[in-house]
Amino acid sequence: MSGKEEKEDIVDETMDAKKDLSDGEEEQVLAESAEQSMEDDAGDIEKQLAEAKEEAAVLKDRMLRLAADYENYKKRNERERATAMKYAGEQIFREFLPVVDNLERAVGHSGVEGNDVEAKLAGLLEGVELTLKGLHSSLEKFEVKPIESKGQPFDPNKQEALTMEPSDTVPVNHVVNEFEKGYFYKDRLLRAAKVTVSSGKAES
Repeated sequence: MSGKEEKEDIVDETMDAKKDLSDGEEEQVLAESAEQSMEDDAGDIEKQLAEAKEEAAVLKDRMLRLAADYENYKKRNERERATAMKYAGEQIFREFLPVVDNLERAVGHSGVEGNDVEAKLAGLLEGVELTLKGLHSSLEKFEVKPIESKGQPFDPNKQEALTMEPSDTVPVNHVVNEFEKGYFYKDRLLRAAKVTVSSGKAES
């Protein structure tokens, strides 16, 4: 018997079996079939629910770890920032320690017994000059630069005129002399120079 004939026999047997069932039995078979289908569906839903719960637990754990890492990162940054603020001037003070050393040497040299007054003054002057040179060097490292004013045109944006005086050598509205040198910090005015401005040649 061929496969096709076998299938036809099975279909015929199924049809015959249905014909043999009463209405009540047919309803029972349908109900049992529906119940079985619902049980299968419920099993699939429970399986999907379990998988979803497991995935949610993994994601929650990952989220908690990330939150903990972020909190630790924030705390570490806060500690580092507080430390940086606390010791912000460390580099500046380190640069100025040689200035203190030079001043101490100058004072110590001027107090040595047996030296005459001129030698003491010469030693003191040399120490002060070294100190000033060291200060200028330290200021340059921090991008603090002096404003060149003497002989330059008066600029109210970076100079403050205290007085005016006649000058035969300096043109009118040019700086004759400085009382206090002005400074820039990077591109910002740190302190304006206090100057004397020429009013032109003196009247004879």
